[in-house]
Amino acid sequence: MRDLSQHLELLSLNTATVRKQAPLDRIIEAAVARGIRLIDPWRDQVQAIGLDKIARQLRDAGVRLSGYCRGGFYTALDAQGRAAALDDNRRAIDEAKALGSPCLVLVVGSLPGALSGKPQSINIALARSQVRDGIAASLDYARSVGMPLAIEPLHPMQAADRACVNTLEQALDLCGELDPGRTGVLGVALDAYHVWWDPKLATQIERAGAERLLAYHICDWLLPTRDLLNDRGMPGDGVIELRKLRGLVEATGFQGAVEIEIFSDAWWSRPMDEVLQVCISRFKSVA
Repeated sequence: MRDLSQHLELLSLNTATVRKQAPLDRIIEAAVARGIRLIDPWRDQVQAIGLDKIARQLRDAGVRLSGYCRGGFYTALDAQGRAAALDDNRRAIDEAKALGSPCLVLVVGSLPGALSGKPQSINIALARSQVRDGIAASLDYARSVGMPLAIEPLHPMQAADRACVNTLEQALDLCGELDPGRTGVLGVALDAYHVWWDPKLATQIERAGAERLLAYHICDWLLPTRDLLNDRGMPGDGVIELRKLRGLVEATGFQGAVEIEIFSDAWWSRPMDEVLQVCISRFKSVA
């Protein structure tokens, strides 16, 4: 395994980790001041500042992306809604390309309307079919511009509203069906928070191999977890065997960034510089 204590250049900051403290341009400035030169920004954060301005700031600061969040949310009740989702994913692919991202992360969606608390359908099999078709359509465009897509399986607690792809096995099945030649244009984003519990995880990571592992995200699972979305732990504060998991990932030949992504009301309430310093410390000591 790599010795992360000596390689800060392998740390990527998912900018959701400090999204409540500052806009993206200030997050980038603060990250650079701490020696962090990799980030994974979110589309709404980019749009709030402006794509061209952020792209220019990244170039000037020598900051690169480890990924771009996010595309997906393919499901809808009607053809018009599904077409709108494909158009939005095309825009996301173009943004990722403009920012020089190595991949676009896909949170695929699930029951239409469920994210707002009002599901318009409870047919999850149909949702999975729409997700498959949506990824296939996006893949055609992504391949044409050279932007890999990374399917992110989410924990089953989010199966109804955010993603009906909930295990690494499901995500890899889609990859195998849609990109059987393992061409590098379709893979997975492996988030420790979402997959740590899976009894098949070790065998599925081996199955993925370095070709399919396009992104690796970490945080920790707290006990008790008080909120299903916004109570992630800083690495080392919970029950995920992070070193063991990274060992499995790196055994495939994965040499990419280790990206810290934390949705947490508690950490969002702390000063940004403090959060960044803790991220660096935990990256070096427990990641």
